[in-house]
Amino acid sequence: MHTKGLVVVITGASSGIGRAVALDFARRGASLVLAARGAEALEAAARECRAHRGTRAVVQPTDVSDAAAVAALARRAVAEFGRVDVWVSAAAVAVFGAVEDVPPEDVRRVLDVNVVGCVNAARAALPLMRAQGAGVLVDVASVLGLTGSPYNSAYTMSKHALRAFDACLRQELRLEGVRDVHVCTVLPPTVDTPFFRHVANRSGREVRAMPPVYTPERVARAVRGAVRRPRDEVVVGSAGHAVRLAATVAPGPLGRALAVKVDRTHFVRGGSAPQSAGTLYAPPPGPGSTRDGWHGAGRTAGRRLTGVTVLAAATAGAVRRTRRR
Repeated sequence: MHTKGLVVVITGASSGIGRAVALDFARRGASLVLAARGAEALEAAARECRAHRGTRAVVQPTDVSDAAAVAALARRAVAEFGRVDVWVSAAAVAVFGAVEDVPPEDVRRVLDVNVVGCVNAARAALPLMRAQGAGVLVDVASVLGLTGSPYNSAYTMSKHALRAFDACLRQELRLEGVRDVHVCTVLPPTVDTPFFRHVANRSGREVRAMPPVYTPERVARAVRGAVRRPRDEVVVGSAGHAVRLAATVAPGPLGRALAVKVDRTHFVRGGSAPQSAGTLYAPPPGPGSTRDGWHGAGRTAGRRLTGVTVLAAATAGAVRRTRRR
């Protein structure tokens, strides 16, 4: 599927991966319907997209956990452009903290946005795509959907659920004989976005992006690739592929190695943080941004290599210890 002229709906478009996806499609002449909760950041993202010649972009403030609001978003896309070729669900929230320290309402909110939001999107988009005879639904999940992660259980659970939901959708479409409507799940590792500044925090510890850190533009290219050549799942980056391989051949050792890595590198050593709901229940103020300064282009290759090597070595060591037992 060529990207020029496509009508693309993107949720979570005000910052991070969603904004990077919007800009990537804007550079290729797509018509965009951008959705997020924060109107100011959404308008700023749309202005960036409109700066590219031939790109039309409209905005629709939307909380994806609200089924009626998502249905209205789909109607707006059809009213503006006549169809929906691609729907990218990139809205996501998270809360850090031990399971017993995270309030149940925070867990429900994460699941409402990260999972129910994608269910609402599928219910709104797929009937349109069936009627058109073609379309691509892309859900941005995470490599954490392949394994576990301590102190981030609600988010991790949501990404496992999203992979399962997309697998069910693909099965239903196949049984219906719908061949030109595709459901793709994109699995990125850690990405340089404002996400970690905005997460809810019930841990008492200062959260940071866990290396290796990839750019949101890298994920946007993966999303575009999934649209051009639809595949069931797309893993982003060498770190993502390392996690997928280890999850397949040594899930137990991977879990133990990753738990140590999260504990040591996902938090600032000695750093404390107040209790915060982050952006769970309200969007952040301001114009938003795509990146947040975690990447460091000059050091990226080394960080990726080190991160993948450490993870692989830790997993291999755990496998050897398990076999000796």
